[in-house]
Amino acid sequence: MLKIDAFNHVLPPRYFEKMNEVNPGLKDIGKRVRNVRVLVDMDQRLRMIEQFGDDYRQVLSVAAPPIERVAGPEASPELAEVANDEMARLVSEHDRFVGFIASMPMNNPDAAVTEAKRAIDQLGATGIQMFTNVNGSPLDRDELLDLFQLLHDHDLPIWVHPARGAEMPDYVDEDGSKYEIWWTFGWPYETSAMMARLIFSGHLDRFPNLKVITHHLGGMTPYFEGRVGPGMDQLGSRTTDEDYTSILERLDDRPIEYFRRFYGDTAVFGSDAATRCGLEFFGADHVLFASDCPFDPEKGPGFIRETIRVLDEADYLDEATRAQIYEGNAKRLMRLHL
Repeated sequence: MLKIDAFNHVLPPRYFEKMNEVNPGLKDIGKRVRNVRVLVDMDQRLRMIEQFGDDYRQVLSVAAPPIERVAGPEASPELAEVANDEMARLVSEHDRFVGFIASMPMNNPDAAVTEAKRAIDQLGATGIQMFTNVNGSPLDRDELLDLFQLLHDHDLPIWVHPARGAEMPDYVDEDGSKYEIWWTFGWPYETSAMMARLIFSGHLDRFPNLKVITHHLGGMTPYFEGRVGPGMDQLGSRTTDEDYTSILERLDDRPIEYFRRFYGDTAVFGSDAATRCGLEFFGADHVLFASDCPFDPEKGPGFIRETIRVLDEADYLDEATRAQIYEGNAKRLMRLHL
């Protein structure tokens, strides 16, 4: 069977140059990529990929930071165009790269719709990438409805990557987060909060065929099955200044069933327990193989190897289910013909 890595990250060289040109002082970018050469060096990346055999393939996405954090709304559309042109070029030139996820200038909603159409219709993007917030604003704001409508109409996925920085404090009396808590626990929270916002704002009823792939297997949600189940069945019982009970009456189903409509990927850094928990929550038809390459301690192959190990050693998966996770779901959602 093929192993289609559906969520891993690159910074194509021309895009990386343009990003630094637009915002040469962007904090932590140099530190982040200095020792992760396979983010920007595609020859080295391809050599790294070879160790996983002929059946391993990648669907590429541009690494964080989000474009809207790099450039303002005037410059972000051009930056997104460069990113998507570069990604399409990589896919056309290398058989190992079987598709790409288009990047969006989310701080310019009209331009984001235009670029999504171009990337999908002209460049062959398999869907688009959003982050869990747009410079601190939620994804359920009205100005993004046209973008959701576009992906719904095209029947292609939205990949959602967590976004939260050290400037977001863990406690209200501090100026920022300490000990990288913003990443370790903040990113799973961001993902779960985004899911709840799309549910309770009515997006999943408004766009019933919307396919949203949550990075890192749904963040906190699978582990908190009880909270999003019987806990959220009591929505409004804890709030005195606003009546949330009417939301439950408006929804067509229980909150937990909406959470199960999301998709997740296996990028949980080689954790068997997290993988099992996510698969039990979403079901194998809603989980895609992904590694989060190259952000492991080895700067490239580590999370690929460990994720494959977990899936191959999982005695609770039969071969048909394993194939569904490795390749079947990706082919179906992205309409890949390999």
